[in-house]
Amino acid sequence: MFEINPHIFSLSNGIRVVFLKTDRFVAHMGVFFQAGSRYETPEEEGLAHFLEHCIFKGTEKRSALDIFTDLDSVGGELNAYTTKEEICIHASFRKNHFDIACELLSDIVQNANFPKDEIEKEKDVVLDEILSYLDTPSERIYDDFEEKLFSGHPLGYNILGTKDSLKSFSKEKLLAYKERYFTAKNCVISIVGDFEVDFLKNELEESFKEIENREVKLYNPPIPDVQPFYLTEKKANVQNHIILGGKAPSYNNADKKAITLLINVLGGPALNSKLTLSLREKHGLVYHIEGNYNSYSDIGFWIIYLGTDQKNRDKALSLVHQELQYLVEEGLSEKELIKAKEQLKGHIALSLDSNLELMFGLAKAILFHNRVDSVAEIYEQIDHLSR
Repeated sequence: MFEINPHIFSLSNGIRVVFLKTDRFVAHMGVFFQAGSRYETPEEEGLAHFLEHCIFKGTEKRSALDIFTDLDSVGGELNAYTTKEEICIHASFRKNHFDIACELLSDIVQNANFPKDEIEKEKDVVLDEILSYLDTPSERIYDDFEEKLFSGHPLGYNILGTKDSLKSFSKEKLLAYKERYFTAKNCVISIVGDFEVDFLKNELEESFKEIENREVKLYNPPIPDVQPFYLTEKKANVQNHIILGGKAPSYNNADKKAITLLINVLGGPALNSKLTLSLREKHGLVYHIEGNYNSYSDIGFWIIYLGTDQKNRDKALSLVHQELQYLVEEGLSEKELIKAKEQLKGHIALSLDSNLELMFGLAKAILFHNRVDSVAEIYEQIDHLSR
């Protein structure tokens, strides 16, 4: 069995580092902060994502052009993303260019200075992103559902923000948000590549030593009770886009493997999921249907999404409810459960075949759990699931 045996250590200022040694010539490195959109105040909706965009716009010694070309000039890639719980700035590069990637990432996260003219230009870029999202109902419906599910809480915010909130963002707000959350105790560095541990410790100590070791008080109000709701919105779309779902365990909950397996059986990526076989293959009612389980540190939710013609909507929904009712009342047979376990193990194995995804996964495990489960432990948790 392929196993994950990462090195986990801390720098002198408290930054946690997770490193997985591989024999690949390409390496991946990411710097992660627990600073996603759920930690924004009501006046800051979209600020975390906007910071992710603007953090590439210059430092004390680099212009935006320098930032975009330093790693590109040696064939590397620089990128970033924002979720509800984290901001990540990451790079992929040939291992012999670790010094370039490490120094660049450290300069960006420590010394970004957010030039005012660049901020104003980037507002137009993000506004286009918001308008594009609003024009894509198959994407928008996910955020609409989460907004209603977590109504009044930052978890319900759209990560992109709004046109009005975007207008209010300034250099001062970006610096304040960065100052609040970009601290050593709130940071994890994740690396997957062919390096020696001592080499990394020395390089990272030197490069990231200026990040302060101080406590972080996350803005994290209580999550309101999830109330049942049914909403329809009339739009000039060819298809009906539908989501149904509800509350689920957090990723710190012991039941997360059970809900993961059930959603995988119901509407996972495999062609043999129950909903795909029923609605697409047997009845031809949909082109795409999927189930997802999204988890945060303190709550989660499950969803089923489908797009279908108006004339097929009621029948499609009836078949979805039949599958849900069957799972609730009958559950999986012993034979189905054995198959489902093997399928889930296979999906996990495939996910471990990407070193970039491994780098992301290891970081999240340390950032929110402060530990990494071995593949053997994950498989054992799956094996222990029962009817």
